[in-house]
Amino acid sequence: MSDTPGKQQNTAAFYGQAVASFAVAMAATAIGIYQLSADAWVRAFLAIAVLYLVTSAFTLSKVIRDRQEGAGTVPSYAPYEKH
Repeated sequence: MSDTPGKQQNTAAFYGQAVASFAVAMAATAIGIYQLSADAWVRAFLAIAVLYLVTSAFTLSKVIRDRQEGAGTVPSYAPYEKH
């Protein structure tokens, strides 16, 4: 039995559920903003805020994933270590 951790792969069902959940959430938010009884500029502001939140959430998740994947590796540049 090997102790080396392998790269985890998500199942197709998990991936599909995540995509479907994201699509439903975005659609529900878009419909809610569209149906909101407010001025057009208020709805536009909310729509831009939602898009900004989504893009920053994607960026944050990528940064966290990259940090976790790189946690077990040795940095290639270590100026104060003796070789």
